[in-house]
Amino acid sequence: MMGCSWLSYVDRQMLAVLSPSILADTGLSAERYGLVVAAFSIAYSISNPLWGSLLDYVGLRTGMLAAVAIWSLASASHAWVGPGIAAFLGFAAARALLGLGEGATFPAGFRTALDSLPPNRQARGMAICYSGGSLGAILTPLMAAPIAASFGWRRAFLLTGLLGAAWLVLWWIFAKPPYLTQPARRPAKIVWPNPFERRFWILISGYALGAFALGPILYLTPLYLNRGLGLSQADILKVLWVPPLGWEVGYFFWGWVCDRFVGDRARPVGIFVLLTVLGLPIGGVTLLHSELQVMLIFFLSMFAAAGFIVVALRVVTKSFPPGQTSMVAGLGAGTWSALVAITLPMLGHWFDQQRYTETFVLVMLVPVVGTSLWLWLTRPQDSF
Repeated sequence: MMGCSWLSYVDRQMLAVLSPSILADTGLSAERYGLVVAAFSIAYSISNPLWGSLLDYVGLRTGMLAAVAIWSLASASHAWVGPGIAAFLGFAAARALLGLGEGATFPAGFRTALDSLPPNRQARGMAICYSGGSLGAILTPLMAAPIAASFGWRRAFLLTGLLGAAWLVLWWIFAKPPYLTQPARRPAKIVWPNPFERRFWILISGYALGAFALGPILYLTPLYLNRGLGLSQADILKVLWVPPLGWEVGYFFWGWVCDRFVGDRARPVGIFVLLTVLGLPIGGVTLLHSELQVMLIFFLSMFAAAGFIVVALRVVTKSFPPGQTSMVAGLGAGTWSALVAITLPMLGHWFDQQRYTETFVLVMLVPVVGTSLWLWLTRPQDSF
């Protein structure tokens, strides 16, 4: 499952890390690029809870074979997108299909960790499953650079399709007992998220709003380094691994914190406040002119965002039945993606207008709102 989440982020980040070259080659504006990313995010936001409920019902083996096959074909199809208006329509369609398949990734990883490990290891197990995503974001620039330089950006997308095919072969071989744990029972019917429940909004405030910074940093960092700091595509690829490293480290650190200090606590207020404080410096990133300083701020923001994901899922899962764990993870990732889909076209428009300060102040404020809402929803006089 770590390999699966790694593959998913290689596939989705290939467009972001090569965006300066792709936009120059195809004529896409940053605003339309934001709409293309939004097409992925909308499909991803819908498919996460959908896949989560389906995986709880049909099982991991069958569900993941279908999901990874869909998104690998979608990723490879980027290589045949033409220039002009065809670029916008082609990339939007390919990204939407990619998002439809990739929605299974984190629900499946979360389900694997909770089914296979004792309670005092589950948060770290989830961190391992999820950390492939941040590792993919770290390695994608390093993979993309030599391929794009030697063969062009289109060949990079063909590579992602081949990687997906290789993962499917390994999954077919190993996704069965004793390697893949079978749950004791499955739901008698497909269970969908219920927006009228308090726990629904507790998860959204802690996960989607808390970890919001991941989206803008992942998708807009290459453009900011290029337009705001004047770095070339080659220079960008050399430093783009730094922010996702904070994400990777964050998963393991906050997974350990959860297993060690959270336990059965339903309201770890101090941890949520600390995570919010760690995300505040990004609001002043445009005051910095050193690429090293900017990268360190982005590193810190993604470190904090990983903590919101791990802690929010760990805490709220205890209020759901064991057979709904994939649905819970899908709801968290899906609502996060929906928030990114709503905001990224606006942020892309702001980037076209060089309104970088407003962009990063918004990125800073969203987790503040999320933590405030989470504190209100989980206040002691109320219950789940």
